Order: sequence, then structure tokens, then C-alpha cells
Amino acid sequence: MFRTLCALLLSLHAIPAMAQTAPTPAANPRVELVTTEGRIVVELEATKAPITTANFLRYVDQKRLDGIKFYRTVKVANHFGFVQFGADGDVKRLLPPIRHEPTTQTGLKHLDGTISMPRLAPGTARAEFTISVGDQPSFDGDPTKPGDNLGYAAFGHVVEGMDVVLKIFDAPVSPTATDRGSFKGEIPEAPVKVLTVRRVKAQ
Repeated sequence: MFRTLCALLLSLHAIPAMAQTAPTPAANPRVELVTTEGRIVVELEATKAPITTANFLRYVDQKRLDGIKFYRTVKVANHFGFVQFGADGDVKRLLPPIRHEPTTQTGLKHLDGTISMPRLAPGTARAEFTISVGDQPSFDGDPTKPGDNLGYAAFGHVVEGMDVVLKIFDAPVSPTATDRGSFKGEIPEAPVKVLTVRRVKAQ
């Protein structure tokens, strides 16, 4: 199943990653996504996945995610799959790609509510993000699998608003619409808009 979902997950061209040095992580930050369906809060694993977390926070702090949409829903089974949001090909929003942090390195897992970065080749991820609905072990790195076997880069999890994620997941998808020729049967009939994405201030 991993190979099938990997082939479908992105249609963007691979771009070589630029070298990065991970910043010294602070306490795990939280980020609030205010959507037209409600509020979602994610807690980021700054210590375990510092490069991927720092990349997401750059998009947040530069307000590059304001106005994006949850533009893709993959329903493998009842309450099992993922929702995807991000730049969706809008080059004006993009920052350079980052080095891949596989789950074999971070120790994280793709569990229900995990936020992650899909990619094509390792080191091509930029501004696409998924939230898992149900546990997704096939997205974890696994050296016993064929191919590059590095999986996707999990870097946090939903701590508030999983009901909003499920509302997005359960909304109807078009049987015919595509996104630049891809993702047929996975495009929401009414994509949910992300109004703002901001850090949650510590109490």
C-alpha cells in the first residue's frame, strides 16, 4: 500500500534539497490552523524532527500558509487515509526543499492525527503536509522494504480539533475532478480553506 500511496501523494517535480543545519530546538511549539470548518492545533516535535519542524515554522511565521486549502482527501477505508494541505503548486509560496528526516531517525510514527511531509525523492519536500486519519505504518521508514524505504517525515500530531480533521475527511469528493491531471477521486467537492496559521503563544 505504501508504494501505491507514494505514487499518488505528489505530482510536483522533484527538486534537489539544499543543505540545512537544524536550529537548536526549544520546547515543542504548537501551531493553530483556523479553517472555515473550525480550529486545528498541532504540536510539533522540535527535538525529534528539528529540520522538518523548522521548515513548517518558517512557512507559518512568513504567513505563507494563510489562504491555502485542504485540497486532497485520500479515503483508503472508513476513517482511514489522510487529508492534504499546502502550497499545491503555488510557486510564490515555496521555500527551498529540505533534508529528509525519516521516522527511522526521529523515532516518530505515523499514528492517527500525525502531521507529516510527503515527498517524491528524499530531500524534495517543501510545502505539502498531510494529517493521518487512522494509524499509517506504511508511511514509516522501513529498511526491509524495497525502493528508498525511508517513508515520509512525521513531525508532530494534532492535539485539538481532530473532529475538524474528520469533518474535512468525511466531506464528499468529486469522482471526476483532478489536480493538474492527478488525484482523480480525491479532490473535495468544496475544499476547506485555511484562513490563518499561527504559533500558539505559551500560557
